[in-house]
Amino acid sequence: MAAELFARQGDVSKISDVKDILPIVAQVPDAQVMSDLDATVAWAKSTGKGDSAHVGITGFCWGGRIVWLYAAHNPKSRAGVAWYGALNRNATPLQPQHPLNIAGEIKAPVLGLYAGQDQGIAASDIEKMRDALKKARVKTEIIVYPDAQHGFNADYRPSYNAADAQDGWQRMLAWFNAHGVRAA
Repeated sequence: MAAELFARQGDVSKISDVKDILPIVAQVPDAQVMSDLDATVAWAKSTGKGDSAHVGITGFCWGGRIVWLYAAHNPKSRAGVAWYGALNRNATPLQPQHPLNIAGEIKAPVLGLYAGQDQGIAASDIEKMRDALKKARVKTEIIVYPDAQHGFNADYRPSYNAADAQDGWQRMLAWFNAHGVRAA
């Protein structure tokens, strides 16, 4: 995704404040992201650089939201792990759906890893998502780390929580393994 932002929206790598990056990311249409992910999988298959029969997706924050959307979009995706991705926001022309809206359409097993002290994702949204996921035809699970903050796996932020990050990483690998994704 970083390369996509650079090529289409500009280089955000020199921006240190996340609040300054968010307006740039908000310019990225979900349809473009889904298309880019599909193209990446097709490229990996066509070049022999990847195994398209064992595709998994993981993402953090903005990318965590994308994991839920891609799990509803691509029926060939085997599994996803969403790290503190937004579940419920106002719809925009570029981001018309959010995970809570499409929970019943999820086609791949998704593990959601969330922070109990997240100031941007309400505990009520997590509970609404859990309820909505009961309509999904595949296994889903949401883990909430009670003492963690948003970005708990970002080791360059004050919110980093080594114990929860390590536990989440092990859960991600186990989730992918259990659902046929070959994780490195």
